[in-house]
Amino acid sequence: MKAEVIMGLALPFAGTALGSGCVLFMKRQLGNSVRRVLTGFAAGVMVAASIWSLIIPAMEQSSDKGRLAFLPAAIGFWCGVLFLLLLDSIIPHLHMNAEKAEGLPSKLGRTTMMVLAVTLHNIPEGMAVGIVCAGFMSGSAEVTSGGALALALGIAIQNFPEGAIISMPLYADGKSKGRAFADGVLTGAVEPVGAALTMLFAGLFLPAMPYLMSFAAGAMMYVVVEELIPEMSEGEHSNSGVLMFCAGFTLMMALDVALG
Repeated sequence: MKAEVIMGLALPFAGTALGSGCVLFMKRQLGNSVRRVLTGFAAGVMVAASIWSLIIPAMEQSSDKGRLAFLPAAIGFWCGVLFLLLLDSIIPHLHMNAEKAEGLPSKLGRTTMMVLAVTLHNIPEGMAVGIVCAGFMSGSAEVTSGGALALALGIAIQNFPEGAIISMPLYADGKSKGRAFADGVLTGAVEPVGAALTMLFAGLFLPAMPYLMSFAAGAMMYVVVEELIPEMSEGEHSNSGVLMFCAGFTLMMALDVALG
């Protein structure tokens, strides 16, 4: 396996682990304003990654279809949205600051369902990295090593605050710092596993790469609109979340162009 691919698989997980490590050094829970800022930044990165790293390359790979080059991307995008909608309806999980759990009825504890919520959130990110790495390894002209690295680095950057966002509330809910850190790291473990499995199956369906790339984009956009944007807009003064959304979007856009 190429070094670029190994780095692409490791970077997002490392971002989550480092962010989760904040619980070992910080004494207080993250305030609502800080969570809004961090969530807005993560949302901006994910939207930009969906567009520049996934949807645009998907349409470029379908350029031989002429005016219908958007069709594989549109079909894959909606399949990704519906797939996350299905998971969201089935898997018991609890969003941050929510009182009522979503998914099928379950007797799981509050903290377990909070961990599942973040794990569900990380599934499309792992898929996105896996699909882009598979495209790079297949020799696709639309997916470069720099583009794959930009996506992995961007997701790693936004995973850092996400790791803190999950580990700190777990500690505040009564878990030890070590357990809160471990649970935060566990939520990120789904990304390299999901990326590796996606690479395996994507390698079997290379002609469907435009559909797979846009599938991951649709799944990521579902997470942004269903979870992150509502969280970053909580409270009376949410301008900070919006500004950090724009900052995250700009950073990911710059990374993709500069490294791609």
